[in-house]
Amino acid sequence: MDEAPTPAVPGPVAVALAAAHAVVSALADVDFGSVDDDALGDGLVELQELRARLDAAEAAMIGTWDGRQAWKPSGARSGAAWLAWQTRVPVADARRRVRHARACRDHPVIAEAWAKGRIDGAHVAALLRVRTPRTEAAFEADHPDLVEAAAVHNFARFQRLCRRWEATVDPDGAEQGADAARDARELHLSQTFGDMWFARGVFDPISGQILADTLEGIDRELFEADWAEARERLGREPTVDDLCRTPSQRRADALVEMAIRARTTPENGKRPRPLFTVVVGLETLQGPILELFNRTLVTPGTAAAWLSRADVERIVFDGPSRVLDVGEQRRFYRGALRRAIEVRDRTCYHPSCDQPPDRPEIDHITEAHNGGPTTQDNGRLACRYHNNWRNTHPDPPDEDEPDGPDPPGDPPDEPDRSEEGDEPDSSTEPPVGEPVSPDGPEPPAEPPGSQPVDPDRPDPDRPDPGS
Repeated sequence: MDEAPTPAVPGPVAVALAAAHAVVSALADVDFGSVDDDALGDGLVELQELRARLDAAEAAMIGTWDGRQAWKPSGARSGAAWLAWQTRVPVADARRRVRHARACRDHPVIAEAWAKGRIDGAHVAALLRVRTPRTEAAFEADHPDLVEAAAVHNFARFQRLCRRWEATVDPDGAEQGADAARDARELHLSQTFGDMWFARGVFDPISGQILADTLEGIDRELFEADWAEARERLGREPTVDDLCRTPSQRRADALVEMAIRARTTPENGKRPRPLFTVVVGLETLQGPILELFNRTLVTPGTAAAWLSRADVERIVFDGPSRVLDVGEQRRFYRGALRRAIEVRDRTCYHPSCDQPPDRPEIDHITEAHNGGPTTQDNGRLACRYHNNWRNTHPDPPDEDEPDGPDPPGDPPDEPDRSEEGDEPDSSTEPPVGEPVSPDGPEPPAEPPGSQPVDPDRPDPDRPDPGS
């Protein structure tokens, strides 16, 4: 009589996955509605670390599996094709997973940081974007420093580091990329069904910023006119929902108004000139700091092409965050002192705010009524929302250094260039460039209990723009 076969002993992968399933099931059974806010917040942070570690474990598994070409017997043409087939994910996502797994297999420093939850897949994608054939040798030497930056800085600052590093080790490639971006400019305007007009355009960073700033200025004028009309019509302070135009409608009207003004420009009128801010200091020894006010990196060649048509201002730093020769004692931040802090900080002080404020304000760190001086050291850039918010909330903990001027070798801010398409930022404060405007086109979301934002309401801590 044949003996019954001995049940197979589960392998280590099966045992680990069974434990993971049990943990996820336990988490799914939690009644989150009964959990207090602080515990939910702490849990989300810890869950992000666990998510990163799980992704790293998957990358390690894929790296071994792909290295053995274990997908070949199935007839799949590649590991990514097998993953897309068997896991029913987009092939682009499967390719990204295989690419990240190979990077971890070849770079233990990346794999270790990911496995500990110090970085996640977004950081790995950013690292791989700057590892090109032209930068490969430098990347092998420098990637431990970039990984450490990913682990200690917020993601926007880490991206700046990567972009500045790439431009530093491959300046020729950066110039070629800038030339390609300039050559890619285009604008299509055509009449379509129902005699409606359709517009679509692509602009290089500087040209696009000039267009955006001009359009924004007119948009702001129209917004203020709409706000005044709604106040008069309603007999009370309006909200954005009371305005006669939506933001998209107002921008369309602003574009038409810009065209009308262009056709009515005086024959001998002065042509506007873009403003270049030249930041000079210790950073100059490490390489040029070339960026728009919104921290978009531009190359020396791109900037040089505009200098004959631009105005130039100079800001001199004696270190990463202190401006020389500006520091008059006064109640409000005005003139050169205000401008120095705007250039030094460029983003709101709050760690959740990583875009240049649409309505930039200079906030006293120690408030003036508590004896705080109006100096560089006691000033910081704030958006209107967080300048009001701090009146009823303590400052958030400094989990990362203030996002002021980058220390020598650090890169400038620039928009997220994700490997896959991200959802657009729904912030009410879009990034802007030069020049800094005292007001924005839309009132930002307000803290609980605040009043509707009135563009004409005086701010006790902010001087009139014309003063």
